[in-house]
Parts: sequence; structure tokens; C-alpha cells
Amino acid sequence: MKVIDVNTGRPYPIYIDHGILGVAGSYIRERSSAVRAVIVSDSNVAPLYAERVAASLREYGFETSLFVFEAGEERKRLSTIEAIYNHFYEHNITRTDVAVALGGGVTGDMTGFAAASYLRGIDFVQIPTTLLSQVDSSVGGKTGVDLPGGKNLVGAFWQPTLVLIDPDTLDTLPQKFFNDGMGEVIKYGCIKSPSLFEKLEKENVRDILDDIIYECVDIKREVVVNDERDTGERAILNFGHTFGHALEKLSGYSGITHGEAVALGALLITSVTEEKGITEQGTSERIRSLLKKYDMPCETSFSMCEILDATRGDKKSSGNGLSFIFLREIGTCFINRIGFDKIKEFFGYAEDREL
Repeated sequence: MKVIDVNTGRPYPIYIDHGILGVAGSYIRERSSAVRAVIVSDSNVAPLYAERVAASLREYGFETSLFVFEAGEERKRLSTIEAIYNHFYEHNITRTDVAVALGGGVTGDMTGFAAASYLRGIDFVQIPTTLLSQVDSSVGGKTGVDLPGGKNLVGAFWQPTLVLIDPDTLDTLPQKFFNDGMGEVIKYGCIKSPSLFEKLEKENVRDILDDIIYECVDIKREVVVNDERDTGERAILNFGHTFGHALEKLSGYSGITHGEAVALGALLITSVTEEKGITEQGTSERIRSLLKKYDMPCETSFSMCEILDATRGDKKSSGNGLSFIFLREIGTCFINRIGFDKIKEFFGYAEDREL
């Protein structure tokens, strides 16, 4: 077992261990005196794991209920949050009870937001079952839902009381969604760890998966503890996300996964900064090679014009500009703020840039 302590305003532990999902109740009981626990999951994950978690919760004295929503990013809407609220109400959830997010990033984000806002805040636990949620979205306390205008435009900072990561859940993950998680793993190598990036280049990631999960989570822990409310350094975790979210929006939140979009956004922005001499030559080609290795898209049919237009309303906007994350080289990044009146010029708005 690997344990990581996240010392935010509401400190919590992260446990990484094979089979931990089946004994989740014991870990949750250590952190909670709740009478009731609501498991929130989607239609893909619930049939696989919900009863196993519920049985463990019941063993440790929790009254359990299950809320299941139809799987998909397109369900990450306020209408689903309202349905979760109604389930909480119908099952007499009080401020001392707990919600358990069992699933991927969509499940974790929505369960966290519902928990943050129901009765002005109840505890919640993250049990991430996808690579993307295990290495990224389950850690750090960002919760939220999408609006038609963009990703995660409504949300709250609300730290979980506990994160339980079971690498065994990745055995049932379709390859496309495993590769989806690799988008965030590659991001961590790009922004903070050249050694991680080199491992991804040289190794079969499934052979070293426990170490990969631990390293990514530990990188995020460090950044989040330094900047819990996302006012400074934490912005570097958005490398690739500005263009990635734009690509998701242009695709109607279907056809391209979040991790694929982030990785493609990282490649696109790095190809521009490399051309401008900001990023070490050859960096974009190394990123491209990794995307090919993990069978992720390396090109888009959308023009730079369309992508830049789709960044309107991005939550990283403030004042009269937008913050972008640029690489100097693999493992070293910095935040660069560009005024709205300069963005199109910087990225060559008039060009239909090809990756």
C-alpha cells in the first residue's frame, strides 16, 4: 500500500492499494461517523463495483443507497445535480452523512459539487475507477459541472475526506479510456517530471502502473498544497487544457475524450511555442511520439481560428486576458498571460494551422 497525505485546509489521506475497493467501508468508517452513505455512480461503473462497495459500507454500519446516472460527459449538467439533490433529500441525508463518488472524473466532479452545496456542505469520499480520475481529478478538491458555453463553469472547491485508489479497477477499463487517462499522465511529465516523461517513452506503462499513479498523485499533491484555491502555481495543472476544453466544446463533448483533448491541446500549444523559440526544439515531436505510442489523436480538423474562438468563456480568463501554460522544455513550464487583444495575433489566427 502507498499512502499520500494531502495537507490542505481540510487535510485528507490518499490510499493506493490493490483490492482496497472491497474494504472501502473500513477506511471510510475511520474518517466518518455518518449514519448514511450515498454511492453516486454511472451506468457503466455501478454494475461492476457498486454492490461491492455497498456491502463493505453496510458491514461497517452505514445505511446505504445508490444513485446511478447515465454515463457520459453530456450528463455533467445542473439537471443531474438536481437529481442527486433529490436523492439526498428522499434518503434523509443530513449534514453528518457522506456521499461516495464511485467512478471517473464526471462522477467525482458532480458528486463533489453536490456534496459541497447540499445543506451547505456534506462530506464526500472519492473512489476513482479510471486512470484519469486516479491520477488527476479525484485529488485537489475541484468540483463542478459544465454549461453549454464551456467546461466546469459552475463549481466549488470542496476537498474530499478520503481518496481510495484501487489499480485493479483499471483491468476492466476499455483501452480507449485507459489511453484517455494517459493524456493527464503525459501532462504531469511535461510540466514537472522529465524522468516520468522518459519512463513513458521507454517503458510499457502497464508494467509500472502503481509507480505512475503514485508519482502523478504526488505531483498534484505538491501543487495543490502550495496553491489550494488556484490563485497561482496551480494553474500549471491546466497545461493543454485551454485548447483541450475548446476541442471538447467544438466536438460537442463527444467523439474525443477529455484526456485526448488535453494531450492534443498540449501538442498544439507546444508546436506554436516551439516555432516562436519559447520551447526547446524537438519538444513537440517528443509529445507527438508519445501520443502515437498510446494511440491518441495527433491532429484535429478544427482550425486555429475555430479553436481560439471556442476559448471564449474559459474559466482561466480574468480581467482583460487569459493565462496559458507554456513549456521551456520537458519538465519545466511557466504561466504566460496574454491579453485578449493579443491572443489571436500570438497564435496566428489567420492560419489554418495543422498539427
